[in-house]
Amino acid sequence: MKTFEEVLTQYEPMISACIRKLHIYKNHELYKQAGNIALWKAWVKFDEDKGEFTPYAYRSMYGAMLDELKKEKHVEDTINPVEDEKLSLLIDHSLVSTFKHEELGLALEKLTWDEQRLLSWLFIEGISLQQAATRAGISQSGIKKRRERLLNKLREILV
Repeated sequence: MKTFEEVLTQYEPMISACIRKLHIYKNHELYKQAGNIALWKAWVKFDEDKGEFTPYAYRSMYGAMLDELKKEKHVEDTINPVEDEKLSLLIDHSLVSTFKHEELGLALEKLTWDEQRLLSWLFIEGISLQQAATRAGISQSGIKKRRERLLNKLREILV
């Protein structure tokens, strides 16, 4: 069989085709790298007795890119930057005092001191969940649960 560099040169158009087929419109280099790694793994594992290399390589690259898309989606779902940005604006006390809706100020007053502190850490200071867990002296999953309860409480108060 050829060297991997020759295989990579031959299959680079297939990697680009997978990116187009999956409608990937950002982070092209990340997905191209995932395709390159999948191609290398396929090249190493391939057994000529089991069939042709091209379909095997295609499925490997396509699957690796799908896995990357799933990871990215999971990160977007867990972090939800839009909600974080909204909360940062809502909690900033200089904005709260000038904010036209008094409901927000009242909602923040209904939070406990610990809840206000957690909001401040996560959405104003922007520290990570692990850092917040260390500050609070609890586990990271405990901080996640508190954050979720806090966001639900704010939603209930503001509705």
